[in-house]
Amino acid sequence: MASSRRKFIKEATAIAGTLGIGSWWSKAWSRPPVSAPFEGSGRAAMASTWNHGMLANDEGFSALDAGGNALDMIEAGARLVEADAEGLSVGIGGLPDRDGNVTLDACIMDHTQNAGSVCFVQNVAHPITLARKVMEETPHVMLAGAGAEQYARELGMKPTNLLTVKARKAWEKWQTTSNYEPVINIENHDTIGLLALDHEGRLAGGCTTSGVAYKMHGRVGDSPIIGAGLYVDGAVGGATATGLGEAVMRTVGSFLVVELMGQGASPQEACYEAVQRIIRSMPTDDLQVGYLALGRNGEVGGHAVHGGFNYAFHQRSETQGTVQRVLIDASHG
Repeated sequence: MASSRRKFIKEATAIAGTLGIGSWWSKAWSRPPVSAPFEGSGRAAMASTWNHGMLANDEGFSALDAGGNALDMIEAGARLVEADAEGLSVGIGGLPDRDGNVTLDACIMDHTQNAGSVCFVQNVAHPITLARKVMEETPHVMLAGAGAEQYARELGMKPTNLLTVKARKAWEKWQTTSNYEPVINIENHDTIGLLALDHEGRLAGGCTTSGVAYKMHGRVGDSPIIGAGLYVDGAVGGATATGLGEAVMRTVGSFLVVELMGQGASPQEACYEAVQRIIRSMPTDDLQVGYLALGRNGEVGGHAVHGGFNYAFHQRSETQGTVQRVLIDASHG
């Protein structure tokens, strides 16, 4: 039996090498998946995609300082970006679909794998908060469209016109020059994905977006889909995605990243392999997808199909204060 197992490991490692999975694969086979008990380390961390992640992380830590937990960090950081009317890809001010409607998607998840999600939502200023309400106050995981909007009104969330003058003018200009094809929001960095670890060791994650600019009315991307745009396992870590949602959904990207981490890969190695799955399976000339991962020990990693992807990372120790506050270039194009 031992001889057969050694042969299997040897063959699996050789196959992994040909697939470009990396040296961590052989280590993963020699130890069980991560299943450490839930405990705090006294160190908090937060990672968020793109430049606006710096301000989102600051807001998240403000929520933590006010007595909040990892879930509060996620909601606070996401709400800040959703409220920025100058941005063209998240919340108010997001670029509309091809019919001129701003539709939003969001999800949130905690360390117990409890999750909430909303998709194809209109006239809701903070879909991340609505997603959290779905998680905490309903028996469901996802609400969509008119049903999600009805629930928002029942919660007292006032309808908000999300189409700003700036976004409307961009849409009108696009109408005169386009072939009615959706535009991937590479320049405006569609989606913000956020991951947080509090001092007590609790993990949480969230995504919020207006999706691909000028998409077909009714299109939903990966951001509100648990396992695609976001996945959190409190014993392992969390991962989130940004870029073209169709590619992320086809490879169940964020779940893949966390699963690889659970088998021994570092956050960086796991994100790299998730990107390779996309590169090996579909054309990537005009495709941008990036993954961001945070381990339960506070280790962070990120990787993208093409260059131009960055993320913000903040880390703070209860005893040492701020350990790190940086914007990391994760481009590997």
